[in-house]
Amino acid sequence: MILGAMAQRSQSIRFDASLVRIGQSNIALLPASVSAKLPSRGQVAVRGSVNGAPFETVLEPDGRSDHWMKVEDRLKRAASLRVGESASFELEVAERWPEPRVPGDLAAALDEAPHAVRELWPAITPMARWEWVRWVNATRDPDTRRRRVDVMISKLERGKRRPCCFNLSSCTDPELSKRGVLITPAPSSVPGPAAR
Repeated sequence: MILGAMAQRSQSIRFDASLVRIGQSNIALLPASVSAKLPSRGQVAVRGSVNGAPFETVLEPDGRSDHWMKVEDRLKRAASLRVGESASFELEVAERWPEPRVPGDLAAALDEAPHAVRELWPAITPMARWEWVRWVNATRDPDTRRRRVDVMISKLERGKRRPCCFNLSSCTDPELSKRGVLITPAPSSVPGPAAR
C-alpha cells in the first residue's frame, strides 16, 4: 500500500479540462479518472502546468469524491485560458505542501495568541495549517467565523494540531459550495462555442 502511494506521487498525470466559472471564481474540474489516481479524497498538494504555464497549488475536494482547482487570474493569463475552453494539464502530487494564505483576522489572532500557540503554529505541518485555515474559512457568517478563530486558538493552546470532526472530503468554500458539495457551474460557464 505504501509503495503504491509512493508510486502515485512520482507519476505525472496528464488530462484535458475546461475552465468554468462559479460565482466570481474560475475553476478547473478534474475528471473522475484523474481524481481516482490521487492519494486522498480530501485536499491534495500538487505541482504541474496548464498549457505549459507552471503552478503549485492544493486541489480541493468537490464533496463527490472528485477534485477541483481554483485558477487565479495570474495563471489564467499565463496559460491563455478562457472560460469554456479546454486546456492541457499535467500535474503530480507534491512532496511538500505550499504554505496556505492565512487570512488577516486569523493572522492577527495568531499574533496575539499565547506563546504556546505562537510556537505550535509554525511547528505543525503545512497540511495541518491548510486544514485550520480551511475550517475557519468554511463559513459566511461573521459570528461563526469569529467563534472558529477563538476555538482554533484555544485548541492550539491545548496542543491540538488539527481541527477535529471536520469532513476533509467536503467542499468548504462558502462561495462555491452548498451543504459540502461544489455548486454545479451555470450552463453559460461550461464549454460551448459562445462561452467566454
